[in-house]
Amino acid sequence: MHRLAGKTAIVTGAGLRGGSGGTGCAAAVRFAEEGARVCVVDIELGSGKRTVERIESLGGEAFAQEADITDAQACQAVVAAVVEQWGRLDVLDNNVGLGMRGTVVEVSEADWDRAMAVNVKGIFLMSKYAVPAMVDTGAGSIINISSINPRRPYNTTPYAAAKAAVEALTRGMAVDHGPQNIRVNCIAPGPLATARDNHLDPRMREMRRLASPLQREGRAVDVADAAVFLASDESAYITGEVITVDGGVSLTGPRYR
Repeated sequence: MHRLAGKTAIVTGAGLRGGSGGTGCAAAVRFAEEGARVCVVDIELGSGKRTVERIESLGGEAFAQEADITDAQACQAVVAAVVEQWGRLDVLDNNVGLGMRGTVVEVSEADWDRAMAVNVKGIFLMSKYAVPAMVDTGAGSIINISSINPRRPYNTTPYAAAKAAVEALTRGMAVDHGPQNIRVNCIAPGPLATARDNHLDPRMREMRRLASPLQREGRAVDVADAAVFLASDESAYITGEVITVDGGVSLTGPRYR
């Protein structure tokens, strides 16, 4: 069943690096598998094209767009490219994120500003230009990626603060644009096993696994599957929500970081 058939989607931070992608790449692929046409946005065009190649190998339709989502003109150009290519925009999945450790004493002002720009301003800008296109379509779904860090801010104060802002932005946008039939929701992932974790001490990986009542690490596709649900008409009466996808870590898990 193609749950996103006929829809067009923008997925930011969706490039494929080193043979493995994060939640953005996984979402782009899953959207395409469910019938959506996908604009793969990444700050590195080559990484975006690799995701497009994966989608096309599965029989999907996609194109890559290079963009720094902290730049207004770049965000506007992404939306314009999708409307020019396919004539509509149905889904925006804001996946770009920048992790950062440290306390307010340890983190520089420049790093703080960067965390806010990438994690919050980027969502603001992409949404600013996506919403009018969705109004023209007649409906839309915006999906923002947060984290469990706002509730478990262990040595990640700048990141946790930025992701808390993402959740507040999500709720505000849901209220603002609900009358235009645009839903806005948020996914808060827990720790995920990605290619970046290959260097971690195996004992750390085991601690992360045991932190979940399900006794396994999360995968990028776990988050992508939640995004498919929020992008689809199955979630037509859900807006302004933060859906935690962490295998229960934030409920019972010990400090794993």
